[in-house]
Amino acid sequence: MENFTHYIPTKIYFGKGEISALSDEFKQRARRILIVTGQGSVKKNGVFDDLMDQVKKAKIKFFEHSGIVPNPRLESVYEGIEIAKREAIDLVLAAGGGSVIDAAKAIAVGAKHDGDVWDFFERKAVPSSALDVGCVLTLAATGSEMNGNSVITKQDSQRKLALSTPLIRPVFSVLDPEYTFSVNSFHTAAGIADIMTHVFEQYFSYTEAADVQDRIAEALLKVCIDYGPVCCKEPKDYDARANILWAGTLALNGLIGEGKAGDWACHGIEHEISAIYDISHGAGLAIIVPNWMKHVLNNATRKKFVEYGINVWGIDKEKEDSSIAEDAIKKTREFFVSIGMPSSLTEVGVPQDKFKDMAKNAIRSYGQVGSFKKLTESDIVDILQRSV
Repeated sequence: MENFTHYIPTKIYFGKGEISALSDEFKQRARRILIVTGQGSVKKNGVFDDLMDQVKKAKIKFFEHSGIVPNPRLESVYEGIEIAKREAIDLVLAAGGGSVIDAAKAIAVGAKHDGDVWDFFERKAVPSSALDVGCVLTLAATGSEMNGNSVITKQDSQRKLALSTPLIRPVFSVLDPEYTFSVNSFHTAAGIADIMTHVFEQYFSYTEAADVQDRIAEALLKVCIDYGPVCCKEPKDYDARANILWAGTLALNGLIGEGKAGDWACHGIEHEISAIYDISHGAGLAIIVPNWMKHVLNNATRKKFVEYGINVWGIDKEKEDSSIAEDAIKKTREFFVSIGMPSSLTEVGVPQDKFKDMAKNAIRSYGQVGSFKKLTESDIVDILQRSV
């Protein structure tokens, strides 16, 4: 295990009705807030009304920036930054899923910057300050409610890039499982695929003896396998939603990745796909992950796949290692399909003509793609071709 410093200052309010804590948070932190929302679901399912009750109780002034779409656009971030600067906003509050939170984070850091916020994503500049960010989460998926990551798409150049800085880690987040009841089966399943992939990206690592992290990671995967199908079939099952919601947070708040080298190849590849074709991020990951697994499986990596197969899927440890590893990959694909995720790029309308460009851009964006097995451009093209 490698050295690490673990610090997660986000305050989590978890459970039914916990949004009632926000009036005190507002009173302590802000006089003027910007509420960032998506395409209207929070107003249909009552979340926005609950939020307005807290705003009124705190007697603070609010402004709204709505219409954030999945794979949030840089243009909407610019619009939010303009509002935040013009109205002297103290706190940016995201009410929605990961895309809304990512946009809110980018707005928060851009509002304290005189230049172009995109420079942070292209690593041409390093942020030094940001407005406080708060969240009311409505979808279990990205873990953005408790980390310092933001992913934004610049449409004119078809680039989808990530910013990571503790400055945009939310100061508080409300996680009420009932706020996820209205999420449809497809987006619930896409969120579960995203959660599981976050775990995979940290679990499949060359770092030795990180047993604490790996056992927690395996538990999170088993929670997704057990409760994911329940959430898809019985959307108002509180316990299932609660477990998936908390698993999504723990999957990417740093806990299981501390002291380890992460991989992140699947995210790097999928970002190139959704930057061009605007598909669901979780669905894209569900397609890519099993094919990445097949590509990187070799004599050097097999041990980890065997560990995964035995500890997560319960495969008989007496079987041949090669058989356990292959069965584990097969079960991963079968699970994604069972909850309604696509298994090929063809299913989601992605052609093969830009695969080489995607591979080049992935290397360009991240420098190195993968660490469990470092991927070349030809490796990435092979994974994409396996995914057709």
